Amino acid sequence: MRPSRVDVSELVRVRTRHPEAIAEAAARRARRPLLNDSGRLMIVAADHPARGALGVGGRGLAMANRADLLGRLCLALSRPGVDGVLATADILDDLLLLGALENKVVMGSMNRGGLQGASFELDDRFTGHRPEDIERLGFDAGKLLLRVDYADPGSLTTLESTARAIDAMAARRLPVFVEPFISRRTPEGRLGNDLSAEAVIRSIAIASGLGGSSAYTWLKVPVTDDPGDMARVMETSTLPAVLLGGDVGDDLEGAYAKWRGALRLPTVRGLVAGRSLLYPADGDVAAAVDTAVGLL
Repeated sequence: MRPSRVDVSELVRVRTRHPEAIAEAAARRARRPLLNDSGRLMIVAADHPARGALGVGGRGLAMANRADLLGRLCLALSRPGVDGVLATADILDDLLLLGALENKVVMGSMNRGGLQGASFELDDRFTGHRPEDIERLGFDAGKLLLRVDYADPGSLTTLESTARAIDAMAARRLPVFVEPFISRRTPEGRLGNDLSAEAVIRSIAIASGLGGSSAYTWLKVPVTDDPGDMARVMETSTLPAVLLGGDVGDDLEGAYAKWRGALRLPTVRGLVAGRSLLYPADGDVAAAVDTAVGLL
């Protein structure tokens, strides 16, 4: 099934003539609990563009067409078993105006300052949703990206600001999903995430201990290079976790196989995937999303 067309002219008309319509849509939005009776979560992610990360596989600007992205998101959110969406304010505002967030879990993306490829990428400041924004808009959770490079002082700034954001979310009794990585730069200066078992274990241990309370902290973790390591990796913390999808290129079948095994682990409660499901190689967004839902 292909995405439906989004009327950009109408969105722009509302934004220019009635900008308060966004807050009004948020105020009347029908909400639901974070978890339904299944205790599992299937979230579609679309916060990549705000960090300048627009590529999918070999398609460098795949996510650059906003109307196309919104159409794909609306289709994904309409599929049975999809619980909600993770995105930045601009995308969530559009989805509110489109009426696509009724009875969905809405996660605000909080730190998007670490722009892809920038010299300051690891000084990942909180330029997205603040805890007070998530509370004010009646959204259901927030998400933080925490990349730690032992050789980059910018990581310390991100660690401290992440801890304070966790505190602020806990004070509001709002869940916050922390996505941790141990990251390193290549000799050419390109940043990469270490997905070895030891590195993912270390990142989970660091993330789990941030802030004055872990009561509302969830983890958003990658599948390790060797999926067979995930059982011992997930023994590092008792915090509930979801798997992240990442950019799997055109190997979506391989990603399904990796996710399937990890989703059986006791602390893993769901999946947050974006580019791989929204931009499958065959273009069939509905089939990609339905297959992912079936893994839960």
